[in-house]
Amino acid sequence: MKAVIALGANLGDPKENLDLAIALMQEATDVVKVSSYYTTAPAGGPEQPDYVNAVCIVESELPALELLSLMHGIEKALDRQRNERWGPRTIDLDLIQYGSIVSSSEELQLPHPRAHERRFVIEPWLEVDPDAILLTHGRISELLAHLPESS
Repeated sequence: MKAVIALGANLGDPKENLDLAIALMQEATDVVKVSSYYTTAPAGGPEQPDYVNAVCIVESELPALELLSLMHGIEKALDRQRNERWGPRTIDLDLIQYGSIVSSSEELQLPHPRAHERRFVIEPWLEVDPDAILLTHGRISELLAHLPESS
């Protein structure tokens, strides 16, 4: 099943952390495409360095919660600390969309509830999948056209 995963990092060597996360993902899934790396200002949270963001498209047969668990394992392996909401991090992996699954359970919210508001997700996603549709909000090309430059 096709999954859209957003990556971000702003501690340590962010580009290296994204490279490592993608390499670890390739061990358990089929990473089909990876966007360019985008440097973006932090969205909310405390004062912190800029982020490096990307989106990758993977094909996986894992159930959604197992894919999410794999992603959390990669974050743990790269020393992700969850001390502060929207705080700085060595790596952040967000499952944006997984096939046609729509879920609003506490464990799994799909599609990601704020993806449509985030240029740092939509812009790299558009690069790797120009015809993509965010299930609950429509064509990502149209979403991007309505996002401010700094979101």
